[in-house]
Amino acid sequence: QGPCMAIDTACSSSLVALHTACQSLRNGESTLAVAGGVNVMMSPEAYVMISKWGMLSPDGRCKTFDASANGFVRGEGCVLVVLEKLSDALAAGRQVLALVRGSAINQDGRSSGLTVPNGLAQQAVLRQALAAARLAPTDVSYVEAHGTGTSLGDPIEVEALAAVYGSGRDPLQPLEDGSVKSNVGHLEAASGVTGLVKLVLALQHGQLPAS
Repeated sequence: QGPCMAIDTACSSSLVALHTACQSLRNGESTLAVAGGVNVMMSPEAYVMISKWGMLSPDGRCKTFDASANGFVRGEGCVLVVLEKLSDALAAGRQVLALVRGSAINQDGRSSGLTVPNGLAQQAVLRQALAAARLAPTDVSYVEAHGTGTSLGDPIEVEALAAVYGSGRDPLQPLEDGSVKSNVGHLEAASGVTGLVKLVLALQHGQLPAS
């Protein structure tokens, strides 16, 4: 009977839900939380709209961070994670798959349009997340990026990552990055936690999936 809510922040919805759930746990509002997102394509209207906007890949392939990137591919699915304070999870003998050290959210503010992210705002939220997690940029070795496979948005995201994580980094230990969208498509409202699950699986297997 704790907090229960639907969150709609477009493609970041499931990660904002995760952030909100973690805050609820830290504030003592909840002792256990389920957070995630779902995307089901039940009508053609949205498909037609974004197709007319030129946002979809005409060949149906998501080529994240590739020179031939030409748009994203829609995907369906439901992804949920169960969250608990680490001390409670250990006391209950749970199998802990990953630890959320910190999180942050912000908004682009003024930009050139829906498909044109604000690089400075992206840098700011990355730094806020690092501060919340009490980590230095060089402590991070992999970033699961938004990476939708667009020729405009992807480079802006990579430039923000380079600006925040590139400073003082050993060239022999480069920052790896990737996007689950090249494997399963863009699950839109569920896309963020889909990437989180990919990252947890990568930690378990000690291997990053290929795009």
